[in-house]
Amino acid sequence: MTLVDTLKLAGSLLVCQMAGFLGSLFTTPAIPNWYATLSKPSFTPPNWVFSPTWIGLFVLTGISLFLVWRRQGHPHFPFALMFFSAQLILNVLWSIAFFGLKSPLLGLIDILLLWVAILLTILTFLKISRWAGGLLIPYLLWVSFAGVLNFSLWTLNR
Repeated sequence: MTLVDTLKLAGSLLVCQMAGFLGSLFTTPAIPNWYATLSKPSFTPPNWVFSPTWIGLFVLTGISLFLVWRRQGHPHFPFALMFFSAQLILNVLWSIAFFGLKSPLLGLIDILLLWVAILLTILTFLKISRWAGGLLIPYLLWVSFAGVLNFSLWTLNR
C-alpha cells in the first residue's frame, strides 16, 4: 500500500468513527435517563452490545469507503460517494431524532430512510468493488434489526 492509500484508509476510518462519535453525543446522555424508562421488547439487546457493534460496523464501513475511494475514477464513484454521504448523515440524524429529541417516531422515519440509503450505497459500491459492497451487508442487517427494535419501541411507548 502506498502512503496515499494509507492516508485514504486512515481518513475513511476516521470519518466513519467520527459519525459514531457525533451520534454518541446524543445517545450517551439519554440512556440512563430517558431510554431506561422506556418499555422495551423482549429481544432488546443489553446496552453494552451497542457500542462495540457500532464501532465494528463503522470500521467495516470505513474500509468499504476506502476500497471505493481507491477507484475514484470509476464512473459510478460520484453516485457512490453521494449515497455513502447520505447514509452517514442519516445515521447521525437517527441519534439526534431518537435520543436527542427523544422521539421514537422521528427515529423510525429516519431509520427507514437510512435503510434505503444503505441499500443504494451497497448497490452502487458493488459496481465499483464487490468487497466494498459486501462489507456493508452486516451494516444493513444491523440497521434492519435496529429498525424493528425502533418500531417496537415506538409501538410500546406511544
